[in-house]
Amino acid sequence: MAKYKISLLPGDGIGRDVMDAAEIILDGISLDAEYKAGDIGWEFWKNEGNPLPERTLEMLKGCDCALFGAITSKPKEEAEKELNINLENKGYIYTSPIVKLRKEFDLYANVRPCKSFPANPLNYRDDIDIVIFRENTEDLYSGVEFYPLPEEVMQVLLKYNANMRKYSDVALDEIALSCRILTKNGCRRIIKSAFEYAEKNGYKSVTVVEKPNVIRETSGMMIREARDIASNYPEIEHWETNVDAMAMWLVKNPQNYSVIATSNMFGDIISDLCAQLVGGLGFASSGNIGDKFAVFEPTHGSAPKYAGQYKVNPIAMILSVKLMLEYLSENSMSEIL
Repeated sequence: MAKYKISLLPGDGIGRDVMDAAEIILDGISLDAEYKAGDIGWEFWKNEGNPLPERTLEMLKGCDCALFGAITSKPKEEAEKELNINLENKGYIYTSPIVKLRKEFDLYANVRPCKSFPANPLNYRDDIDIVIFRENTEDLYSGVEFYPLPEEVMQVLLKYNANMRKYSDVALDEIALSCRILTKNGCRRIIKSAFEYAEKNGYKSVTVVEKPNVIRETSGMMIREARDIASNYPEIEHWETNVDAMAMWLVKNPQNYSVIATSNMFGDIISDLCAQLVGGLGFASSGNIGDKFAVFEPTHGSAPKYAGQYKVNPIAMILSVKLMLEYLSENSMSEIL
């Protein structure tokens, strides 16, 4: 019996290309694993109305972790137009399968290393070594959204928040509402993960990136919880920066930062910025990590026009394999990559 059960989720577009590269690496290091292929991606949305079929979820529950390629993703209206004719007007709504995986398995820590590799001509600087810890299950990605705004929701908001009065005369079908939801538990565990990682790997600081001067309640909660947790790690410097200022400082002095912790949307944006500093998304790996399961993936999209041409940079996927090996505590193998 193999030591590990690992699911391979190539997806579509260049996801299949980079997964082939990953399999070459895995075969080369002779990892003691049984690999299980899973269905995920745009074709399953078009043909089944579900880009992440239930059979794939059930298969994943029997695995130690998963390696994911890339998938095509489109806005709701465009996605509905691409459904096969026999699935039209049956209530199917497209949702991101990677977001669903994160929620289904509570993969709350999205870990994105961004490091300059020697002799890479695309480096912004050669001394960048930043690891972003992005909260992965809450914030604007929670999926609590309304359009048009229900009358009952409007009335509750008018009752409890005077700022809604500005919209009291606006037609409900002219209002879209997306809720930013953070919890103390969500804030605490991503901040704790960041500090634990910094301590284990010898990083000198953790910078918490939010916007509490404007988004007072949600960002305020993240900052308060971060200060409490930081007190348990006196040897690690705890910095706080507004997200807009962080974007500026990362371009000006990226070498000053090591571990960054933030919420879901800010982390999504900041991590792409950091990826470009070290060569772009072709060098950007990530791990979606929970307490019992993890999914590792390059952060780039599916780039359908390049599918099957094997011309895209596979390094992000290879680095995702490295992250997976570290998660499995196969450190001698991870050091090879």
